[in-house]
Amino acid sequence: MLIIRSTLFAIYLSILTVFFGILSGFLVLLPFKLRWALITLWNRLIIEGARLICGIRYQVKGMENIPDKAAIFLAKHQSAWETIFFPLIFKRSLTYVHKKELNYIPFFGWGLASVQQIAIDRNAKRDAMRQVMEKGAQRLAEDRNVVLFPEGTRMPVGQKGHYKMGGARLALLTHNPVIPIALNTGKCWARNSFLRRPGLITISIGPAIDSEGLTPEELNKKVEDWIETEMRVISPEDY
Repeated sequence: MLIIRSTLFAIYLSILTVFFGILSGFLVLLPFKLRWALITLWNRLIIEGARLICGIRYQVKGMENIPDKAAIFLAKHQSAWETIFFPLIFKRSLTYVHKKELNYIPFFGWGLASVQQIAIDRNAKRDAMRQVMEKGAQRLAEDRNVVLFPEGTRMPVGQKGHYKMGGARLALLTHNPVIPIALNTGKCWARNSFLRRPGLITISIGPAIDSEGLTPEELNKKVEDWIETEMRVISPEDY
């Protein structure tokens, strides 16, 4: 049954991605806000499809911690599910920092490129950091949220990666606080797995962490401590 549901969902995902990928080529002619609203219909349909077809439900803790202005969010990263979901709960459009290779994926990459994300070359570390600082500051000035995954890649459930400094440095550069996010999406939508398992995903949004008076290292450590402590609350059996 699990393989059948996962296969049906894969077909559903593929059809929607092809349709919206083609649609994105026409949407570039529209104002950004309208383009964003139309493109993120894909996100809404995927999340709802995962719920109906695969039994992947979700709950969100800490919605009151999402500010009424553009902000920097630093999140745990376990699967593609959260990258699809986040545009649906934040109060304004967002931009991800992601590896530029994603833009070259047919259909999916076209849609991604159409909504002005921050694509970086991970091999050119100095240039990548410069892009994060410059474009991140620009997106915040445009009243768009910036979302970074400090661990840099999807981590298997129960594991912790090295927390990189880009988000903390952007916060200090722009004099913004950061909002940490813990999640356990990998339990249902595991990294590099075809199977989509039914269950309840928890997204926990923490209170803003003020960057003023801190070094990047100190701010980064506060973010890491909050996320990893919260992981033991929402997923104690794995951490």
